[in-house]
Amino acid sequence: MPQCEMCGSNQASLKKVKVEGAELQLCDDCAEFGTEVRTESTSSSASTKYSTSSSSSKASRSSGSSSSSSNTRRRRDMFDDMDEIAADYDARIRDARESRGMSQEDLAQSLNEKASLIRKLERGDILPPDSVREKLERNLDISLVEGESDDESEWSGGSDTTTTLGDVVKRKD
Repeated sequence: MPQCEMCGSNQASLKKVKVEGAELQLCDDCAEFGTEVRTESTSSSASTKYSTSSSSSKASRSSGSSSSSSNTRRRRDMFDDMDEIAADYDARIRDARESRGMSQEDLAQSLNEKASLIRKLERGDILPPDSVREKLERNLDISLVEGESDDESEWSGGSDTTTTLGDVVKRKD
């Protein structure tokens, strides 16, 4: 019997739901915390559609005059457009700066940023804001974004134990 990936309960059937950027197999109770993913096959191609699980958005969608157009478009998720910063971004910045013979102050001046920001970035204390990340990538000719293939290989490791979100997160009901 399949197990809900959020609460861990055994259910006869699960729904594929997108919760904060991750697609999970969830029971009906947990499905309300995300956006249900529905796949419909047409004669020409298969398309994925998202619909919200909350009753307030269903009511607002059905009351609108353009409800048919909202059914054909995929709901935007804020995580779709986000780039994942590489885990070793601090070392990449430091190595690129040192290979060019620049001090932290020189780099900060060329980026029109404060030297304290460069120090914090190289220590890994903060993640670079998008504007600073773009300046660093352009100025140092490096990439601070994690590649897609690296991300997939992290999750494909064969583990004998199954950990669900229910094992880690405590729900507020």
